[in-house]
Amino acid sequence: MSYDVIVLGSGPGGYPAAIRASQLGKKVAIIEKEALGGICLNWGCIPTKALLKSASVYDYAKHAEKYGIKATGVEADFGAVIGRSRGVAGNMSKGVNFLMKKNKIDVINGFGKLKSATQIEVTAADGSKQTVEGKNLIIATGGRARNLPTMPVDDVKIIDYRKAMSLETQPKSIIIVGSGAIGIEFGFFYNSMGTKVTVVEYLPRIVPVEDADISKELEKQLKKQGLTILTSTEVTKVDTSGEGVKATLKTATGEQVLEADILLSAVGVVANIENIGLEELGIKTEKGKIVVDANQQTSLKGVYAIGDCTPGQALAHVATKEGINASEHLAGHHVEAIDYNNVPGCTYCVPEIASVGYTEEKAKEAGYEVKVGKFPFIASGKATAAGATEGFVKVIYDAKYGELLGAHMIGLNVTDMIAEAVVARKLETTAHEILNAIHPHPTMSEAFKEATAAAYGEAIDI
Repeated sequence: MSYDVIVLGSGPGGYPAAIRASQLGKKVAIIEKEALGGICLNWGCIPTKALLKSASVYDYAKHAEKYGIKATGVEADFGAVIGRSRGVAGNMSKGVNFLMKKNKIDVINGFGKLKSATQIEVTAADGSKQTVEGKNLIIATGGRARNLPTMPVDDVKIIDYRKAMSLETQPKSIIIVGSGAIGIEFGFFYNSMGTKVTVVEYLPRIVPVEDADISKELEKQLKKQGLTILTSTEVTKVDTSGEGVKATLKTATGEQVLEADILLSAVGVVANIENIGLEELGIKTEKGKIVVDANQQTSLKGVYAIGDCTPGQALAHVATKEGINASEHLAGHHVEAIDYNNVPGCTYCVPEIASVGYTEEKAKEAGYEVKVGKFPFIASGKATAAGATEGFVKVIYDAKYGELLGAHMIGLNVTDMIAEAVVARKLETTAHEILNAIHPHPTMSEAFKEATAAAYGEAIDI
């Protein structure tokens, strides 16, 4: 079978790339070895949000009296929570299947390996092989959990995120190694469900890619919820010979041993680029990623790569945009290069965190003189009414021109608020426009304008 475009992988980069190519009049096939939707829909973004929603509902129910409501006998059914999450993932995967049919995209099940710039060999589950041809190929093979030799994943006592969202029984205690989005989200979930949680971070602060003020506030809030957080701490070995796990930790003050039922390794993501034909075809890789240009083209003409297998941020929304760009470029369209410093990052614990652009530290390192404003949610009418006054919005402006350099948020629903800052930065908006754009009251979104006002000495409510 011959196609205009073949996409290898159906995650949040692959399936939008396939749909966009089809919209542009191309005959398209997509190759997937597991379920449509990839890791994001089946084992990542979507099912984790379902788990976190269940945890939040349970939290609300336990503290219903705070809102004047009496709720007795509230219990969490761990199996049912996991079951709901898997059901949500299943429905989303079916939705992608529908989209493939709607857009007349052929789905080929199996493991794909590039044989040339126009051919992919597909090995089905039964071992049978077929070769499909395409004028253009898009590699969208994604990533997987990083596996460290000091704590090899066995899916029994040392687990990764896939197992963490499908455990049969709830552990009484868990050690989570790594405090990026995955580690923090699972930390919040398991703690809310009643598991004793210890988060271990090698660097001096949790969520280390975030602004330092966000890290500090999130650590304070998570500790208040009951999580134990250890920073500047390294796991040097893990003993699984006993009933649970014994993790040896190296800290500034010496060694200690931490015991728990289970250990979750959440130390990052590695690209799935092995055995897909890159070496044989001379496709350039660097530091475990496929090298691409601003249009997502690899070193082999006609072959593109997108998502977690390339150097950009390992985020679903980045993969989606890269996939759309690749399809538009191969169709002959002019494509605007992605600004990777204007990509929002979100972590869906409670309180949520969201950010875009420069941190205060990075802005100063880049040579900017900055104006910084903060607005605490304790001064927000909407946050007070919602009983969620934790956190703040922090904005960073260039003192010379008033350009919005970065925005950093922690609080209720801030993952839905960050888009305003992304669009503002895309439009090269200045503080003047933000201050003169009327924000609705009472809303959480007012905090963005109020933080801007604080940066310029014009704050009304603080």
